[in-house]
Amino acid sequence: MSQSPKHSAERPVPTSADVARLAGVSRATVSYVLNNTSAVRISEPTRQRVREAAQELGYVPHAAARSLRAGHSRMVLLPTAHVPVGPLYSRFFDELQWALRRLDYTVVQYGSLGMDADEAARAWAELRPVAVVSLGEIALTAQGVEVLKRSGAKAVITLGPHRVEGAHALVMDQREIGARAVEHLLERGRRRIGVIMPEDRGLEMFSAPRLEGARQAAAGTEAEIVPVPLRYEEEPATELAGRWRTMGLDAVFAYNDEYAMLLMRALQDAGVDVPGETAVVGADDLLLGRLLRPRLSTVQIDMVIGRHLAELVDRVVRDPGGAPERHDLMAARLIHRESS
Repeated sequence: MSQSPKHSAERPVPTSADVARLAGVSRATVSYVLNNTSAVRISEPTRQRVREAAQELGYVPHAAARSLRAGHSRMVLLPTAHVPVGPLYSRFFDELQWALRRLDYTVVQYGSLGMDADEAARAWAELRPVAVVSLGEIALTAQGVEVLKRSGAKAVITLGPHRVEGAHALVMDQREIGARAVEHLLERGRRRIGVIMPEDRGLEMFSAPRLEGARQAAAGTEAEIVPVPLRYEEEPATELAGRWRTMGLDAVFAYNDEYAMLLMRALQDAGVDVPGETAVVGADDLLLGRLLRPRLSTVQIDMVIGRHLAELVDRVVRDPGGAPERHDLMAARLIHRESS
């Protein structure tokens, strides 16, 4: 019985030597062209011939081998156990990734679920990234920063409320958001203020400091801050609205606009007047919140655009010897509308 023919899965993997032979150039020239090396002058026709040969053969450079030669990769690692949901942060991370790609970096998101800080840093270091932008859920330590730098990372940037020794810091103080919301509600005469605490996984890194900011704003006043757990689902919102009057709350900071809209609709369905009985404030200033009736009061968050963070990454990679920088990533201000 004859055997079936061997298919393309067993064909030899094309090498840079194959590309060089087909293009009629040296292997060094192939390397210079495909690695976008600017230090060596190569004519545009030669570059085009090398690219066409590589495309014809299906050749792509070996990233690991290239990293070994260079001592680092062009990989920027975005490690996170959970990327926060919501249009504001999604837009920021999209802008960051597009800007890094335009600067010729490869962006890799790394799931770090279940890792502690130093374990995560060692795992990230194994990939030999040229830069790491820690999105905040893993509390990177000074020791972890040192591990990453010894592995070849030229830029280590943390995003969160505090600086980490040895790393560049993007300070994103979520407390300011809760403080702006509660300050506004206090000015409106509200004294028993609920703060929605999402039960959805991954949001505690945002909700806990927002609650802290709300408490700080109410400190020294007669107001009471009441944490209120809620899942982002219609049924638990309906259940919460059904017992709202027994809680005695005259206002609520609902974490963000999405939770605010969910809760406000449930309160209205339960016959609770907004803002008469309960004032409602969200955060993020989403367009949909302006289309509701009553229009939603919100905390507008002005974030540094992703392009600026990408430019910081590139600047530090090119000149890693500078002192760690600190940049404020966001500012918050209250937009007063009809719901409060």
